[in-house]
Amino acid sequence: MSDISPTARALRALDILQARPGTTAADLAARLGVTERAARRYVAILREADIPVESTRGPYGGYTLGRGLRLPPLVFSATEALGLVMAALDSHHAVADSGDPVGAALGKILRVLPTNVARQAVAVRETARAVPERTPVRPDPEVTTELVAAVAAQRQVEVGYRTAAGSERTFVVDPWSVVVRHGRWYLLCHSHHADALRTFRVDRITAVELLDGTFEVPADLDPAAALEANLAKGWEHDTHVVFDAPLDEVRPWIRPTIGELRELPGGRCELLGSTSNPEAYAGEWLAGVPFPFTVAGGAELRAAVAVVAERLGRAVSD
Repeated sequence: MSDISPTARALRALDILQARPGTTAADLAARLGVTERAARRYVAILREADIPVESTRGPYGGYTLGRGLRLPPLVFSATEALGLVMAALDSHHAVADSGDPVGAALGKILRVLPTNVARQAVAVRETARAVPERTPVRPDPEVTTELVAAVAAQRQVEVGYRTAAGSERTFVVDPWSVVVRHGRWYLLCHSHHADALRTFRVDRITAVELLDGTFEVPADLDPAAALEANLAKGWEHDTHVVFDAPLDEVRPWIRPTIGELRELPGGRCELLGSTSNPEAYAGEWLAGVPFPFTVAGGAELRAAVAVVAERLGRAVSD
């Protein structure tokens, strides 16, 4: 972050203090990627700019913004405004609809920008169109907001959940993180029912009730990595594949969501996981790996690989 100016870091510190009142110097330093001494210097810059930053000592102390704070108007460059519209179009296909929450919010931003700044962004918003996803999975904004608030407050919740089969269930969970993966939103959490790490698709969560219980997020948690690993577990059909190639060569071809790759003696490795779709596992994933392999376990996967092999064999037979 050496190319970021002190003023930019001070403004980032202001964003953090607005979002998380009571942030300590250590927390602020970690979020800014600097030392605690540097974090205190950025707080001093804010105070020199007449922004009331109050500090409280003690185990429950930290920095908070004083009452009556008035921030300067939001300023975008033409490139930033256009980039905002492009990002919104890329991830949310209804931004041209003023009745859509994202579309309405984006319209408000564009209306208060100077004409010369907003002109291109408005033109892109009105003329560009994105092809809708074949299977939209956009979560409910209110549900997502409640989950994010529970994550930030480290409060337990009871969620209503609609399974892939359409069944309605409820779960009490410790919400650790909300993770967005390839346009799909997931809740990474500790399930009290299973007493284990679980992932829930946010678009299938129908209700969120805040409970009194609190929790601590594991200090070493990497939400993205934990999600990838968890998505490979708990499906209907177990899978076990052995590759006649070293782990380092096979690893780039294996997505974490299809299983755990382990090293074996003799320059081989194995892939252990599970799937709800053996046909896709065989025809889309395994068929693309350029190394010899053996299905060592999983009757459903073995049958699916046999079907793919027969189909491809027929394609080149006389």
